[in-house]
Amino acid sequence: MRTLFHGILFLTMDIIQSIHDWGIDFFGLKEAIRIIQSGDYKSLQTLNGILSVIGPILPIFLVVEFLVASLYRKLKIIDYKIPFFSYVLNAFIGRFISIAAVAYIIGIFSSHAIFKTSFTWYWFIYGYIIWEFGHFIYHFLAHKVRLLWCLHSTHHAPENMNLAVSYAHFFLEAPYADVIRTSTCILLGVNPPLLFLIMFIDGFWGGFIHIGETLGKKARCGPLFNFILTPSHHRVHHGRNPLYMDTNFCNLLNIWDRVFRTYQPENDSVPVDYGITRPMKKNSFMDAYFGEIVYLARDVARAPGIKNKFLYLIMPPGWSHTGPQKTASSIRQEALKAERLKPKTSIRV
Repeated sequence: MRTLFHGILFLTMDIIQSIHDWGIDFFGLKEAIRIIQSGDYKSLQTLNGILSVIGPILPIFLVVEFLVASLYRKLKIIDYKIPFFSYVLNAFIGRFISIAAVAYIIGIFSSHAIFKTSFTWYWFIYGYIIWEFGHFIYHFLAHKVRLLWCLHSTHHAPENMNLAVSYAHFFLEAPYADVIRTSTCILLGVNPPLLFLIMFIDGFWGGFIHIGETLGKKARCGPLFNFILTPSHHRVHHGRNPLYMDTNFCNLLNIWDRVFRTYQPENDSVPVDYGITRPMKKNSFMDAYFGEIVYLARDVARAPGIKNKFLYLIMPPGWSHTGPQKTASSIRQEALKAERLKPKTSIRV
């Protein structure tokens, strides 16, 4: 009996320790705790020290958002189901593949860079513009190539917006995204230390722009609205409204969206309708994670001939070999024509 009790006690302690370790990892507190325990606060003057303090901010915001929603009785636990299970799966698989992919790309392409940059403020600006270009390429292709959309659609499946949505990704999306972004940056001369700083800032902002209305009703960041992509812009990106489909592909700087005419500010008369256009099983993680793959497999299996089967893989979602196209581009063009006929609605920032 005593042996059984000790076994249960040790098992309970092990579970508690595992939860503790997971919490430290989730909030990014490991380095901050090390600094406090060592008493050496000089490291806060270094880049790594600063990042150790900034890192936990986003997860803490997520908890605050969760608590505020609870306080105002707007919390629906089911809204966090898809992001939670996606995070758990990615924490064990996707993250390690992505880290390996980045290291591999840097090792392969560093010697082929068209020139070399240094860790200075002006090269940082250059590097961020190049990073955004790589991000635009990855993100654009993720919406325009159906096979890649199967990886990206999990992120668009939630029918609400909150910080947890930033964790909702198919486990292979991050490796694919990092291969495109890292290759673009390394080949165009962004050195690895600068790249890692940009990746950290971009990751933090990429999480922040998913902030829910409980913490930011308008979330347009005042006068910055016209110069950067704010949470308001990213809410538009997650909309399945015809006017909003396939817009705002950049993450922080809106330069490439303006260059390629995919920039779309939020229209006060068109509330964002979150989610993807096909019918989904309500709050189903399996449908959000694998649904698009299943639908693609069905279309490929039914398509006549090798050519049509291949086209289903590379053409945009909504493309069909049988008749009228229902791609996001065609739907949005119809919406834009209708929008031009309406009186213009001013954007309040």
